[in-house]
Amino acid sequence: MSKSLIYNSPFWVTFLHYTARLYLKLAGWKVVGEVPSAKKFVAIAAPHTSNWDFPAFFSIVGHFRLSVRFLAKDTLFKGAGGWLFPWLGGIPVMRGSRSASDLVTTAVASFADADEMILAIAPEGTRSSVTKWKTGFYRIAVAADVPILLAYLDSSTREIGLSHLFYPTGDMEADMAEIQAFYAGKRGIQPRNQEDI
Repeated sequence: MSKSLIYNSPFWVTFLHYTARLYLKLAGWKVVGEVPSAKKFVAIAAPHTSNWDFPAFFSIVGHFRLSVRFLAKDTLFKGAGGWLFPWLGGIPVMRGSRSASDLVTTAVASFADADEMILAIAPEGTRSSVTKWKTGFYRIAVAADVPILLAYLDSSTREIGLSHLFYPTGDMEADMAEIQAFYAGKRGIQPRNQEDI
């Protein structure tokens, strides 16, 4: 994983913070929540229905001065994205390949090696309508023994931010149902791309 990150520079952290605050204000978002005291956690961002989700959720990263790594499809890392997304903390995922499953092992090892780490994941895996969330974020959290932060946006209330930490029990079916219940009723930026899970 890249060591050269935007979060390593006080200048860029400050720049990102004020730029994010301006963007969120101009876009009409009300920021809610607080950063948890936990040093390591998986952060899930949902609902994911639009290309505009990335600047919205990344603005939360800037607003709260977080240092995050995030999973994204490998095609975003081509061209200009080849330097931009790794600098922002991105980790490319090749869909449909074995590397996607290997990423769980890699993420768990990264948590073990780090004193502090936030790994952000969009559980829907795509901005298109889905009927089932991907479970990689849950498997990573359980294997790394870290909690899950529920980050969200809701276009119906114009709220965006951080909710609470969820501590997985190991009962994936029950835990996933509880997590998804929290997101029920929250509308994405493009609700037509969203199904109730």
